Amino acid sequence: MGSLQEGRHTTPSEDDVTVFLVGMRFNQPWKVHRWLPVFLAMPRMLTHLERHPEAGLLGHHLWAGRTMLVVSYWRSPDHLQRFAADRDAPHLAAWRRFQRRAAAGGRAVGVFHETYVSHPGEREAVYVDMPRFGLAAATGSAPVDERTRTARQRLAAGRSSTSR
Repeated sequence: MGSLQEGRHTTPSEDDVTVFLVGMRFNQPWKVHRWLPVFLAMPRMLTHLERHPEAGLLGHHLWAGRTMLVVSYWRSPDHLQRFAADRDAPHLAAWRRFQRRAAAGGRAVGVFHETYVSHPGEREAVYVDMPRFGLAAATGSAPVDERTRTARQRLAAGRSSTSR
């Protein structure tokens, strides 16, 4: 994750960012043979995306538990959708296998995703005594200054950067 950035930082990005949440839930944890293929598909996808930055992934974070969650940041919804439909990338085949298992009554694992398009001036972030994390790890960070001290100021700074 990197070294600690002391003090307050924010994300000065002037670009749209697509935030994609994807995860799975172990509904029947004892049915390892049902959920293990789904579980193993995500690391393959992330490795592929890290090796192919042109696919549009800016960064990601993974949380583990009964419900697994990957929060990822993308250049655009188009990049995300192209990856999802790319026959040469690892997602499409894994999704089709999951759909076949689900149709056959395999409810041992559930999956979900949510997609949000985030525009400058419609988002703000602050990180205090944190390593680069979340959006800051994906797009960069800058120290909070007089212009970006409050959430209201950070939102206004994003709106003014898009009107240039």
